Amino acid sequence: MSKKIGVTEQTLLKDSIFRIGKVFSVEGRVIKISVDKQKNASHLLYKGELLKNVSVGSNLKIVKGFIAIIAKVESEQIREDQIFNVKYSKAENKIHRILVVKLLGYIENNKFIGGINELPLIDNECHLLDKEEAQSIHNFVPEEDVPLELGTLALETGQTISLGVNALFASHIGIFGNTGSGKSYTLAKLYRTLFKRFENEKKFRENAKFLLFDFNGEYNDDNAIVEAKHVINLSTKTQEGNEKLEFSEADLLDVELFSIMASATEKTQRPFLARTLNFYKTVSSSDDALRFFKNMLRKRVVDILKMSDKVRALLLLDYLKEILPKSYDDNGIERDLTEDLEFHNKSAEFMLDGVFLRSTPNEIENTIIHRHVDSYEFTDNFISKIIDFLYLQLIYDVISSRAQNEHIAPAINKLRSFQKDIGKVIRVVKDESSDFWNDNYFTIINLNNANLNIKKLVPLLVSYKLYSEHKKKKINQTNSSLNIIIDEAHNILSYASQRESETWKDYRLETFEEIIKEGRKFGVFLTIASQRPSDISSTIISQLHNYFLHRLINSKDINAIEKTVSYLDKVSFEALPVLATGTCVVAGLAAQIPVIIKVNSIEKKYEPNNKTIDLVSKWSDNIDNNEK
Repeated sequence: MSKKIGVTEQTLLKDSIFRIGKVFSVEGRVIKISVDKQKNASHLLYKGELLKNVSVGSNLKIVKGFIAIIAKVESEQIREDQIFNVKYSKAENKIHRILVVKLLGYIENNKFIGGINELPLIDNECHLLDKEEAQSIHNFVPEEDVPLELGTLALETGQTISLGVNALFASHIGIFGNTGSGKSYTLAKLYRTLFKRFENEKKFRENAKFLLFDFNGEYNDDNAIVEAKHVINLSTKTQEGNEKLEFSEADLLDVELFSIMASATEKTQRPFLARTLNFYKTVSSSDDALRFFKNMLRKRVVDILKMSDKVRALLLLDYLKEILPKSYDDNGIERDLTEDLEFHNKSAEFMLDGVFLRSTPNEIENTIIHRHVDSYEFTDNFISKIIDFLYLQLIYDVISSRAQNEHIAPAINKLRSFQKDIGKVIRVVKDESSDFWNDNYFTIINLNNANLNIKKLVPLLVSYKLYSEHKKKKINQTNSSLNIIIDEAHNILSYASQRESETWKDYRLETFEEIIKEGRKFGVFLTIASQRPSDISSTIISQLHNYFLHRLINSKDINAIEKTVSYLDKVSFEALPVLATGTCVVAGLAAQIPVIIKVNSIEKKYEPNNKTIDLVSKWSDNIDNNEK
């Protein structure tokens, strides 16, 4: 008949099995533990189950009276006994195993609390964690939050990892990893899990907004992440039938923005742009803006044709031709708007049919170019309209000796390079009336078919616009939130780009840095994913609250993470170059301690379109692609 073991005996048995050694050195957070010699096996047997013994990366418990202090093993050492009697012991027993651990927190009322509350004492016993204690340490979700299960511990089978909705999505998130490491899959998993949990909640659909910038067309499939979404496909490759973003004129009438697009110099071109935009606002606010503009054009025609400086006058007439529409004769042949004019060099005066125009200014009304002003109409392309105002302002500034052509013209020419591209992706309206979200909580802007200029400009414009609108809403005490998601974030958050001016780069980074610094109090949060964290502004990376770190091999990227991420321990950091695909280190406010997790799979139809091509199946005639 078997003897039933009492509670006390069970406790003693457990302590004897789970005890691994004693503390023999305390140096701040760094603790050294001497492992009992009988606990050097890789596994221990307890109640018929194999327990994994302590090793580098394991968590353990240091018992100080009634306090359980939790620490993580960062390294192992060995120490050899100086006094050893071979006659009575085995040779291997003279080796002492030393664990170097760092404190993580403590357990109080069966709950793990991160941070140092107590330091251990010399000779405090150290124990393996039992199942309940291990679960307590990895329970990151407080009772008031909603858990989202994202994966399982990579080093311990069966231990699921969940993060709280508030701790994760009311924060800035960084997802980093080399190509093929599972970075985009993790991003999709995060938001797929969130949407699956809340998409049927009425308040969620009313108050939550999510915007994803997709640079490579990975998320624009009908089912990617979620079916209920609004996808805006932008393209600079075609002119007709393009989808366009709607902006009001007020969104774009910003001297900083135009200075950037025109690569304007600080002392000459920027003040000129400011004068032009003020001029545009003055004209637009009049009762009849087109009539106002035509009258200004007629005045400039008169001013030019009364000039005595032939070179400057002809230059300014060329600028007028840039503003006015083309003119054609009865045969459909384009005619020169100044073909009826001649310049009398001796008198330094323009003539029309032998009549001197400066002497008889009333005759100027009979010139082709003056009469042709009547045919001018504002264009639908906002940038083209602004360029017309720029030319008219330049004409006035040159006549009044306020500016020189060679100083201003390059800025206008630079802006003209944006003209067609912006017209393909942006529609400007007087008062924005359409719903950007199209009655959805999730919008994707697909920039896969856009050129580099538009890929940099559109995220800046849209993010700043939505952020500004959200700030106003928050002032009115609304409950809405906005999550801006940027995949391949190095495209727009890089500080090392050589393809743009310093002004453009600074403005772009300052805009997103403001969002990441100030956005939290207005309910605006950023999620960025990138394969090159070293290219992204260190200010932005350091302001993130939660990190999902996949495999990183490049030394610059690893150094960037080391310098800016304060949540990582030594073991997690050194694991970055060797993480398996789909495995990542989770660190930050949502996880009280860094953990390495295997990210759970997504239903196949909701996966992003980012799989690496299978070359064998594509190249081999002997492999059935369907079976593959």
